[in-house]
Amino acid sequence: MRRRLDRSARRHGFRYDTGDLDPAGVDLQLDITALALPDDAYDAVLCSHVLEHVPDDRAALRELRRVTAAYGWCLVMVPIDVARETSYEDPAIATAEQRRAAYWQADHVRLYGLDVVDRLSEAGFTVEVVRPLEAFGEETMRRARLLASDWMLLCS
Repeated sequence: MRRRLDRSARRHGFRYDTGDLDPAGVDLQLDITALALPDDAYDAVLCSHVLEHVPDDRAALRELRRVTAAYGWCLVMVPIDVARETSYEDPAIATAEQRRAAYWQADHVRLYGLDVVDRLSEAGFTVEVVRPLEAFGEETMRRARLLASDWMLLCS
């Protein structure tokens, strides 16, 4: 999928960079808590299912805001327990089994609650919550294999 998007973007005059802490298969090796990028580097940033793996997500959010151009946007997606008001994280939860039980996946360090919007706002973003069922309907959700809790956080 990345290659198709990359070719399509470049054909239409867009620069499309991928980044990850692991340099295999990406354009840029980046630490999301200290991005080696200039301020306002991108008009659009996609951060999909990354923050729940990052111990210092607030530093990551500040960096996302810093590299998103003032007129641009950043789309953030994280697992959200929509029944939970506040995000849950506990450094004492260390084993894969404990993390799976608490955070839904063995390599997660937190489970976001509804306060994820507040965390994004604290980083300097204005946040629009896009709920897939309301925005796209059941058929699109089924085809895209989206869950009702797969909220998309459109940040500007």
